[in-house]
Amino acid sequence: MGKIEGIHRFLRHWMAGCRWAARDFPASSLVRLEAALDREKQTYDGEICFVVEPALDWWQLLHGVTPRDRAWELFGQLGVWDTEKNSGVLLYVLLADRSIELVADRAVHRLVGEARWQAICSGMEAEFRRGRFLEGSLEAIRAVAALLRQYFPVQAES
Repeated sequence: MGKIEGIHRFLRHWMAGCRWAARDFPASSLVRLEAALDREKQTYDGEICFVVEPALDWWQLLHGVTPRDRAWELFGQLGVWDTEKNSGVLLYVLLADRSIELVADRAVHRLVGEARWQAICSGMEAEFRRGRFLEGSLEAIRAVAALLRQYFPVQAES
């Protein structure tokens, strides 16, 4: 990243604050996203975590943390990887960079493959460009849940 690009990125993050998060993901949207995650969770054996951050802090920017780096960091910090069947998935949105990252645990990633994950992110990006943040996020959650249902269905207790 060039010096000018770095300065622009720093300014975007500094100015973002919570303003973008509240505009793009108001409290009512967050409630609907949480409800969708809870509803879908009953249908697969795994974990989906959805994180929206308005911006990175100055230390992260100074050290060149990318949205992908931050997603992996959160994947570990939030314990998304800590599922019995290695079937955790993190959907991460960094508003200041207009970036979407999807991080999947090794078992589910091996079964699904990069192309399908990229298709989910591309669908979200298309909806976000239209200003449809809630709709794009809900569709991504449904798509990830459908893959987890396919490969990691809830097993009936005997």
